[in-house]
Amino acid sequence: MKLPGIVLLMVFTVNQLYAQQKPSDEELKRANDPMANVKAFNIQDYIVSKLYGLPDRQINQLLVRYSQPIGPVLLRATMPFVTSSGEGEGPVSGLGDFNLFAIYTLPSSNGNKFGVGPNITIPTGTHDLGAGKWQTGLSVLAFFAQSKIVQAGSLLQWSVSFAGDDDRPDVSVLTPQVFFIWQIGAGFCIRSTGVMTFNLKTGDYNVPIGLGVGKVLKAGGVVFNLFAEPQFTVLAEGIGQPRYQTFVGFNTQF
Repeated sequence: MKLPGIVLLMVFTVNQLYAQQKPSDEELKRANDPMANVKAFNIQDYIVSKLYGLPDRQINQLLVRYSQPIGPVLLRATMPFVTSSGEGEGPVSGLGDFNLFAIYTLPSSNGNKFGVGPNITIPTGTHDLGAGKWQTGLSVLAFFAQSKIVQAGSLLQWSVSFAGDDDRPDVSVLTPQVFFIWQIGAGFCIRSTGVMTFNLKTGDYNVPIGLGVGKVLKAGGVVFNLFAEPQFTVLAEGIGQPRYQTFVGFNTQF
């Protein structure tokens, strides 16, 4: 069974088990808030089925993420598990590069959130599935959640390499993400959360637009957010940029 089908089955199963528990408006907003002041464990997957210039190559990037608030600072750690396959070669699987950022949430009284903080990427990639470089940079995050119907925001990250494998190219990457959430009722939402990538060293770039559906469920004190979001590239430059991908996830907030 494909991963999007598994996600839909999980939505149906959990919904049937916990249909009597309705998330509040605040819990619906918090489920999609990247700066929510709660512990979170997320499993997310990018299924890249078509790439520019590499028609026979496919990539699967499974992200295991954990977020932990410490006062006004939110720590988020991400470990990727990557599988790459192409014509004439078997699939190669291994670790990607481990990423950690710390976002300091600025004081605000109107329900909107703004944050800024450093990030670091550790070259844990195996089989050349990572960049092979130590990287550091800056993360800037905004989340607008005054409305209980529509939430929007943006996460901007910049990373530059400062050490690592001398045989690998240096890194300077800008990754803006704009996310839009439209609550349509019964815990369902329409969502768009594509991540743009701009390689400041080579001039390559990728601009995807996503359109998917999510479902927020509650079981006891735990809030689940399940989603599937196809993403189509509208602007791209460079060999190996994703042309079409599907983003699916199972997020858990405690």
